Amino acid sequence: MEAYSVLDLAPITEGSNARQALLNARELAQCAENAGYRRFWMAEHHNMTGIASAATAVALGFVAEGTQKIRVGAGGVMLPNHAPLVIAEQFGTLASLYPDRVDLGLGRAPGTDGETMMALRRDPAGGAPQQFPQDVQELLHYFEPLSPGQRVKSVPGFGLKVPVWLLGSSLYSAQLAAALGLPFAFASHFAPDMLDEALAVYRHRFEPSRYLQSPYCVAAVNVFAADSVEAGQRLKTSIEQQFVALRRGTPGPLKPPVDDPESIGSSMERAQVKHALRESAVGDESTVSDWLRRFVERTEVDEVIVTGQIYDHQARRQSFEIAGRALATIVERGI
Repeated sequence: MEAYSVLDLAPITEGSNARQALLNARELAQCAENAGYRRFWMAEHHNMTGIASAATAVALGFVAEGTQKIRVGAGGVMLPNHAPLVIAEQFGTLASLYPDRVDLGLGRAPGTDGETMMALRRDPAGGAPQQFPQDVQELLHYFEPLSPGQRVKSVPGFGLKVPVWLLGSSLYSAQLAAALGLPFAFASHFAPDMLDEALAVYRHRFEPSRYLQSPYCVAAVNVFAADSVEAGQRLKTSIEQQFVALRRGTPGPLKPPVDDPESIGSSMERAQVKHALRESAVGDESTVSDWLRRFVERTEVDEVIVTGQIYDHQARRQSFEIAGRALATIVERGI
């Protein structure tokens, strides 16, 4: 493994607001930078009262301004919601302001519901997701040097060659990333079922390109680390509540942890959540370190991206600090 990174959704906690969530995100990025994390990614979600990163490029600019060297990026922008030219301009602007620090991860899902897609001026019954390969290639083109007679240009953007990643939770984006010779990140933190197969497909089918000469794959995991195993398990109950609420169609701000996990939902709901979150390191530093080492040995990923929806901001910082120490050791040992 070469590196470790952060994925943040700028969680809006119960009783707080989006401003505080974004301030917390920037402080977390500063903490991650000091802990040796390579990237700080934020994700696009719409119509979610518990997530403050909908305007992903704007949020990343705020984070980048408050940090010095950590790479900032989208993990990801949901490309079916946007015209590729607009995204090229947004991330071309970021790359102009923060040279050699910006990544652009692209997802194929809308990251929202059908009605909100309509409000985003995209037709959910149209062909946007099916046009994803063409949209990705169009976006890549906007970051290339200008061609003779090229009429449509991304300004800023052209010639900047912003690194583009494909994100996914199935085999589709793994195959497309391999065909285009792009780095690939798998969303195993909430959709773990096809992780091993997707990584195998990506590595086997990878075609070297002007963007990347050999496969580079990343997997996302949840980390809930604290001073004790019990404290880590308690931290996890916030995201468990969030998952149950989402499946019930009642999403909202991130709730504080609870002492009784069985109170979160029915036995079936808890089983579904346990399955979705099975790629999670939970507990004290020793337990989390052992789990992360086994995960890296099993998947042989080039990079782990850590996320953690934790209610208390100081507890969240501590969790990422613990994970950072464990991952730094893994990198040093060359696992």
